[in-house]
Amino acid sequence: MQGLHLTADLHGCRCAMDWLTEAGPLVDFCVRAVQAAGLQAVSQATHAFPATDQGPGGVTATVLLAESHLCVHTWPEQRAVTLDVYVCNMGSDHSAKAYALLATLMQLFDAKHVEQHQLQRGTLPQPPQATAPA
Repeated sequence: MQGLHLTADLHGCRCAMDWLTEAGPLVDFCVRAVQAAGLQAVSQATHAFPATDQGPGGVTATVLLAESHLCVHTWPEQRAVTLDVYVCNMGSDHSAKAYALLATLMQLFDAKHVEQHQLQRGTLPQPPQATAPA
């Protein structure tokens, strides 16, 4: 159950507004980006939120991967996006593919400000090493 979990919060996205509001093209782009990164898409789901008095509705796009998942949430009224890429690294290390996928998505949204985080998941703590008696 070891894996790499990458997140990015994007602010001031300069992409075309359609990328923030149109579920179909966004999830299609995500699936192509997954494939280009060398990962395997096994399913997808989207939800388009209705417009409010604050502006157009956002989108959630999720691509289930054989290796785990990709999830994109958009806030067009704020020109903001959150990205979530998680890959399991059991059997082989998919970390480089996860970084490539995240980079492709960040390039699409072209944010003025990005906050990224990474977390190694499923790693058991190492027991303290015994010291020899003096």
